[in-house]
Amino acid sequence: MRDYHQPHASASSSSSSLVLVLEFIKPQIEDEDEGRRTRTKSVKRAAFTLVELLVVMAVIAILAGLLLPAVSQAKESGRATACLSNLRQIGLALQMYVQDNQNRMPIMRDRPAGMTNAPGLPSPDLVLSNELNTAQIWRCPSDRKSVFPRTGSSYGWNSLLNGQDAEHLRVFMIDFDPHQIPVMFDKEAFHQARGEKKGVNYLYADGHLKNLLAIEGSK
Repeated sequence: MRDYHQPHASASSSSSSLVLVLEFIKPQIEDEDEGRRTRTKSVKRAAFTLVELLVVMAVIAILAGLLLPAVSQAKESGRATACLSNLRQIGLALQMYVQDNQNRMPIMRDRPAGMTNAPGLPSPDLVLSNELNTAQIWRCPSDRKSVFPRTGSSYGWNSLLNGQDAEHLRVFMIDFDPHQIPVMFDKEAFHQARGEKKGVNYLYADGHLKNLLAIEGSK
């Protein structure tokens, strides 16, 4: 006689096997899901860190932009002070020259670039060589345009004062306030980093030549 219960037994056995398989792979699926969640969190965490890094870099760039000009100005102020010291020593040398030459201003002219001397007239560094014992006095610390090596001096001489009586300085036959008569000055705007209208240092004649120490930077 045919056993009609056999298919039921087979179906029951298949169900049991499916359950066992599911129970076997379920931990693996859960582990895989957990791994995906962890990787997603890591990616999100890394992305957040990158944003933070960009923000920090932007803040540093802004601070650098604010601080660098101030640092540059501070350094240039120091060089400008050294430049004024050079002009002060040149002023003293002019005083000594005048005292030894019947109170007359020297006759000299700036040396053109690339020449050993000015045409017809000696340059200031040669005329005052006895009064100044070092050539470096004629070099402005901020002279980065090679004016000094090409001309022998970073400073220009007001040749309109050549040979004048130091007690009565005039320009174009006009009497000027001594504060308005520059005697020596930077040949270029070496100190532009200090700010507007402060690129050039001037040595002015204040009254008599013996008071030739009124120094300003005004351009």
